[in-house]
Order: sequence, then C-alpha cells, then structure tokens
Amino acid sequence: MRKATGWGITGVFVVLLAGVCLWNGGNGPGLLRRQPKADPHPGRVRRGDPEAVPGTVHPLLRDAPEAVLLEGDGELRSTACSELADVIRTVVQDRRDGGPLAPLVVDYPQDESVFPAEFLAPTFLWHDPAPPADTWLIETRFEDDARPVYVLAPGVPPPAGLIDPDCIADNNEVYQPTPYQASARSWTPSQAIWTAIKQRSAGRTARITIFGFSSAAPHAAVSRGCVSITTSTDPLETPIFYRDVPLAPSTTQEGVIKPLGEEAVTLIAWRLRDISQPHSRLLLTGVPACTNCHSFSLDGKTMGMDLDGPQGDKGAYVITPVARQISVAERDVISWNSFAGRPQGHKTIGFLSQVSPDGQYVVTTLNEALYVSNFLDYRFLQVFYPTRGILGYYSRTSGEIKSLPGADDPRCVHCDAVWSPDGSYLVFARAEAKDPYAKNGTLAAYPNDAAETQIQYDLYRIPFRSGRGGEPEPIEGASDNGLSNTFPKISPDGKWIVFVKCRNGQLMRPDGKLWIVPAAGGTARLMRCNTWRMNSWHSFSPNGRWLVFASKANTPYTEMFLTHIDPQGNDSPAILIPNSTAANRAVNIPEFVNVSYDQLQSLAVPALDYLKHGLHGVQLAKQGRLEEAMEEFERAVQANPDYLEGHVNAAVVLLDKGLTEEALTRLNRVLTRNPNRWDAHGNVGIALARQGKLEEAVAHFKKALEYNPNYAEGHANLALALLEQALPSQALEHLRQAVQLEPKDPRNRFHLASLLLAGGMPEEAAGHLEKAVELDPRSGDARRMLAQALAAQGKFASAVAQLQAAVTANPNHLRAVNDLAWLLAVCPQAEVRDGARSLELANRACAVTARRDPVLLGTLAAAHAERGNYPEAVAVASIALRLVQSPAEFPGPRLRQQLEHYRNRRPYRDSPPSKRTE
Repeated sequence: MRKATGWGITGVFVVLLAGVCLWNGGNGPGLLRRQPKADPHPGRVRRGDPEAVPGTVHPLLRDAPEAVLLEGDGELRSTACSELADVIRTVVQDRRDGGPLAPLVVDYPQDESVFPAEFLAPTFLWHDPAPPADTWLIETRFEDDARPVYVLAPGVPPPAGLIDPDCIADNNEVYQPTPYQASARSWTPSQAIWTAIKQRSAGRTARITIFGFSSAAPHAAVSRGCVSITTSTDPLETPIFYRDVPLAPSTTQEGVIKPLGEEAVTLIAWRLRDISQPHSRLLLTGVPACTNCHSFSLDGKTMGMDLDGPQGDKGAYVITPVARQISVAERDVISWNSFAGRPQGHKTIGFLSQVSPDGQYVVTTLNEALYVSNFLDYRFLQVFYPTRGILGYYSRTSGEIKSLPGADDPRCVHCDAVWSPDGSYLVFARAEAKDPYAKNGTLAAYPNDAAETQIQYDLYRIPFRSGRGGEPEPIEGASDNGLSNTFPKISPDGKWIVFVKCRNGQLMRPDGKLWIVPAAGGTARLMRCNTWRMNSWHSFSPNGRWLVFASKANTPYTEMFLTHIDPQGNDSPAILIPNSTAANRAVNIPEFVNVSYDQLQSLAVPALDYLKHGLHGVQLAKQGRLEEAMEEFERAVQANPDYLEGHVNAAVVLLDKGLTEEALTRLNRVLTRNPNRWDAHGNVGIALARQGKLEEAVAHFKKALEYNPNYAEGHANLALALLEQALPSQALEHLRQAVQLEPKDPRNRFHLASLLLAGGMPEEAAGHLEKAVELDPRSGDARRMLAQALAAQGKFASAVAQLQAAVTANPNHLRAVNDLAWLLAVCPQAEVRDGARSLELANRACAVTARRDPVLLGTLAAAHAERGNYPEAVAVASIALRLVQSPAEFPGPRLRQQLEHYRNRRPYRDSPPSKRTE
C-alpha cells in the first residue's frame, strides 16, 4: 500500500518493499530515472557526434576525412588527387624554406608515447593558436628518413562518445567538455595509414609534425607542432577484464560500501577488451547484487570475485575455474563470514581479496572496520578505506579460513595484500589501527576533506610459507614518507612494485599518483604515465611490459589507460584505450587475464537466480501485477528458503491485497528466524496499524528504526501512527527525519508540511510544498496545500496561481476547483477576486455533486454574493445549512456567518493574515 497524498495525514501507512527496490518513492536519491530508448541501437545514443550534425564542407577536402600523399613506392597508396597533392607539396616546400611559425600544441598522444603493435589508431588532438589555420598537414617521418607519409586533414572537432540513457540519473549528468577540450582539433588515422606507421616505427621512433595553414593560402604555413611515438616490440596479447559501471550516487550508510543507488546495481557490466578490437565483449550484466573486486591467478586458470549474496551475505566470494563460458554455482561460493576468528556479531566482507599465482589460496582483509562516506557528486561519489583489519587466507585444499601470523596484529590495520609471482611472499599496506569515524559524527563532504578519518599506510613485505606467515618488513621507498602508500602490484618478473601514493586513505583519490619502486626496496620514482587527476586500479600484463590503469583525466567518467614499462622500470606517457564503455559510464578495476580473447566468452551467476526472481517480482509489483509478482517471490524463496527479503516482499503483496492476517503470519516467521529484520518489523507495524493496534504498531516501527535508523519510510509511518495517538510534536520530529533521508520523496514533504501548517508555520510548510510540487507537478493535493500556506502568508495571487495549475492539470479535482472558486470569491485583496470565474467554477462543482454538498454550496453562495446577487446567495446558503448534519461542526458555523452577511447585503470575506508579505 502506498502512502496517500490526500489532504488528511492520519490513518494511512507506507509499505516498504524489502530488498533492492522500493515499489513507491519515485526517483529518490540514487534511483535512476529511466529514459525512453528512441535510438535504434538499444540503450545507446550519440551525443554531439560531428558526423550526425550537418556542417560546412571543407574548402579543399570537401567531405573527405583525409587525403594521403606518399612519395615513392610501397604498399601504402596515395589518395590525394593531383590538386591536393600540389597543395601538400606547396606546404612541404614552404617549410623547407624556413621561417618562424606559431607553436601548435599537440595534446595527444604525448611526446615519446609507446603504442602496442596491436593497438587501434588513436585520435590525435591539438590546439592551433593561429587564427587563419583551417587545414592541417600531418607529416610522419621515420628513422630510415625515407618515404615520409603526408596526410591532409580538416581537423574536425573531437568525436563525442555514445550515451547510455539508462545511466542518466537525477544526481549525475552527461559530461560536457571543457571549453579547452571542445576547441581541440582532431585526426584519427585510417587503418592503412596507422598500420604503415606502426610497421615502420616498430622499435624505432616516428616523428609526427602537424602544420597549420589557411586553405586560401597553402603556400604559407602559420603553425607547427610535433611529437615522437614508438611502436613497441613487446606484445600485448592478453585481454583486459574490467568493470563497467554507471555513476549514480547513493547516500551514506555507516560502514557500508555502497557507491551506487539500488536500481543502478543491475546496470553494472563486466567486459573483456582486446585492444586490437574496436569494442569490448560484454560478459555479464543484469546481476541483481553487487559483484565487485576480482582477481585472477597468474596462470589465468582461476578467477575470484566479491559477491553480495547468496542470502544477502556481503562476505560471499566466488572462486571458479576460468572457462570459455564461466557459470558460477553455489558450490563456487565461500563466505568470509565463516572465519572462526570473527568477533561475535561482526560481519566481515573480505576487502580487496587476491587469488594466489597457483590458484590454491585467496588472501583478504578480515574483521575490517571501514571509513565510508558517499557523496551525491557523481564525479567522486565515494571514499572508503579500512581503519582496522587483519590479513586472512582461504585454502582451497583444506576449505579453511585462517589469519596470517605476522599480519594479524589488532593494533594495526592490514590490507591490499598481493602475491609475489612465485607465491612465496605478500606485499600489503599497514597503518596504525583506529576507529573509522570521529566521535563528533562529522563525515567528509568530498575526497580529502579534513573531516575524513586521517590514515597513512606503509607498504610491508611478509613471507607466506603455506600460511605460517612471518615477520613483516617495511619496504624502503614505499613507507615512512608522510603519505599514504597503497594498492601495490608486483611485476610478473618480481623486480618492481607499482603502488599509489596520496595524502590520505586509498582508492579513487583525486591526488593519487602511481609510483614505481624496486621490489626489494629502494628509491621510488614518480611514474611518467600519471595524469593530472586520479591514477589507480593498475595491473601488469603477464609479460610485465605493460601496465593498465584508470584515471579521470579527461572526464569524471573514469577511463582506461596504458603505459609501457621497460626492463629498467622506465615508463612511457599514458595512452587512452578508447571506446571501452559509453561516455556516461565509468571503467574501474581493469586487470589483465592470462588467456586469449577467445578463451573467455561469457560469465553467468546462476547462484543468484533466486534474486533475479525476487527483482522481477519487485518490477511486477510496481506495475500492480500482484498475482504475477507473488508467483515470482514464491519461486525466489523456493529456490532459496533463506532469502528472507523474498518472504518479506511476499508479505507486502499480501498486505496490498488486503490479506493482513496472512501477511502477519509470514512476517512473524521471518522475525522468528531473524529478529533483527528491520523491514519485517516495519511491515508488521503497518499490518497492526491497519487492525487498530496502534501501540503494538508503534513498538514495531521503533524496533525497525533501532535496527536501521536510515529507514525513511519507517520514520514516516511512525509519525503517522504518533499522529493517531495525538502526539504531533513527536510525529514532527520523525517526519523531519524522513524528509532528510529521502529529500526527493514528495509524500513525506506533503505530510510534514501539513503538520507545519496546522502548527502555525506556513512559511516553512510552503518551502516543503514547493519542493513537493517540483517533484510531482501533477499533485493537486500538494498544490492545494501550498495555496493554503501561501494564503496564510498573505500571498493570495500566488495561491490562486497554484490552484489554477491544479485545476488545469485535473479539471475533475473538485477540492481544487472549490478552493479556487472560494478564494476568487472571498479573498481580502480586491485585485485577486473574480466573481464571474468563481461562479462558473462553483456551479461546475455543485453540478457534479447534484447540489447536495454543503461545502460546495457555501462556495456557490459566496460567488453569488461577490457578483452582488444577494437573494440567490441567501437561498443557496440556506439550502447548504439545511444539509449540514451537525450544525455545530464545519461548515455549519461558517454558513451561519455567511447568511448574516448576505441578508445584510454584504459579501463574505476571509480574514486577512495577521502579517502580510505580498
């Protein structure tokens, strides 16, 4: 049952749907606003693509993207016609004659970038300061100094990415390029050109120079910029496995890593990218639970992955063989909560788990305490890091989870453990343990806010020795430097450690930079590949020559980049892996997998099929298809009897169908199995309130809030029950909390405003009602109450406007029609009154009710009086008074006052508010 938005605020209760979605509540924080898919390519539309927007024809190239001139023989052929070939030769000759030119800035690729031989053509970007330049000659010369390649390009604006409309939410936006980004010029080499450049620059340097000139004066180049690039002879033959996510922020729950709103979870995708292919392969999506950090054994035979559930266990972890089609069954799932050394009542999740090189062990952080702060700013929507925790490991041979001696000191937090290539030792981050949250309860409002719990980690090495552990040793160059050193990755040859250094905490830090240090310790070096904003989530290729990492350098929607690392640990500038996802989705946790691209085709999680039934039931219930929803919930709990959310949701359907006793029976069975289920307590409260058992209902609502203080609907329902008990001050407190927790739920604002208005606080009430109307413009009840709040402040013209909007939206909303007619007849301000319009509205309302409603007849009488027709006003008011069953109750007293005015040939007027503001 849904909370009503009618005038009354008592006696109506909210049913909260347990699990991942609310049936009601609209587009609250973190809930995605679904968009219609008008694009013929499902789920994707193109934003601002120059190819889709009619433009001017280039004076020289017309519609051609490039014109190629190659002097001499070779496989590559010229495409430039004789006229364009002459233009190219003219520019080249002009450059041979010399002369100063304006400095053209090549933004991408950067100088000395190194590309894999398998890499697709990048998009070159540059800025030309010379105003006349509208055409560019791109000259590529090679170390053999023979047969340069010339390309004439129009320098079109950079291509825009595809947009996934399902990922557009109230609290994110489609990123708009900065003015600098939008003003760039671009050129993407054709496949033939790029293949030739790669072949001739293999292990050698290709120097690319861009000359700008006016198409009207090709004899005089005006600008020049150049970069050198190299194609590596080190292959990149293995694909990259990564997570493709929407950025739809969620509000903070203490200690819970929850960067996304619930409806965004099913939009998470897992992909596999072969950099020689233009697009990635979708492996998995639509999972109704969060699948998160993953790792693979060094040989590529075993995969591990965090999993929320089954049974809602956030400590669940998948260990499964890598196959062409991976299918995760329940037998592949362990739970870190099975750890015998877990403190009583503590739920552990297993933080940044890592599979050993041989696939026989998994190391993780157990008994963790986490600092978590979520932000509604999609650009950086979360910070999280452990402040307590020990290292533990799971043995696939024994099936046991144990702590690792030497990394189990409760005085320290231990995390981010990774294996050496031979599995003989681990590198991990350690810091002094502390409570995750300050006693004053202040949470950070953004990354690196001073309100964050301050923690700086150091990197340590510890022997594994089949789980016997040993003495941890700090790694020189990655410890005791006043900064936080985290997320280590060891190169496959065991020579290097690449880690992230930042001011505080770890993971997705705006100031995070990649550093490289000898694995044995030594001098750490800031890597050249770092971008200006956030560098993290890095992974070595199996041959150790390439590093993939993630950054927000170009856009808040994180992208993947590559860098080449030579045997001496020197790295090259970052190169973007393009088209890894839609432009309004983010890439994270990229990892090389030591398999061929064809060896991994799909990933499925049948272990969570019960949850899919549950989610489908939620969707059906939203549509009012209760019988079908019930069938889905029954399938879910049959597949997994421990799926308590399914039992609660089935009870919600029973409540919606009016089967209160059956619902109570089911909910009480849930509470017998788990007395701490806040959602079950909340719905028991609703059922009891319907039966008139308010004291028992209040007790269950309070119990629900004890277990989940962030239960917005629980606060709202408790408030309504307290109002039934004539406790308005307590109800007001809970309604305020409900609005704070769900600021985009118009119902809570409506009920809060009603209480405020009744308490003589019309200005505050109006503020909430204005927001409610903004959230639900068609709500006639909210507009009616807003009109009352405005009229109480003397803002009569604004009140009329709100009532008129309500009537326009729904001409059959009799209360709105009557309120408008009344205000137009009796308003204290003459300029607002309109007797003719009032009479027309009042007659319409009375006709619908066969002139049997005394309130509506009273309004009709007031309209006649405003028009000066006092005999008719007296007659109508007299009829109305005779219809009143209890003369002492409304509208009896007011009708008697009206009659007195009309018999004395005076119109009736509402009393003006004590203080006018309009």
